[in-house]
Amino acid sequence: MNELIRPERLQIMLTTEELEALDDWRFKRRMPSRAAAVRELLKRGLKAEGIGVADGRTKSSDYGVIGDDDGDPGADTRSNGTGAGG
Repeated sequence: MNELIRPERLQIMLTTEELEALDDWRFKRRMPSRAAAVRELLKRGLKAEGIGVADGRTKSSDYGVIGDDDGDPGADTRSNGTGAGG
């Protein structure tokens, strides 16, 4: 029998404004679902707090193209790992 990759379910309530913000963020990044967007935002928030959730299997191509906040995948402003931004 198939094991669920994500066996835990989490239900949350959002305001209209929170849902609109989530959908805007999701569509700019061409993510396939709200659930995928919530997982990505959760992972980013935890990383910002110093908590890593890397499983070694997830790639950006699994959920779409991620760019900066203006939706341009070629204009990613994150650090390039050399100590210099962008």
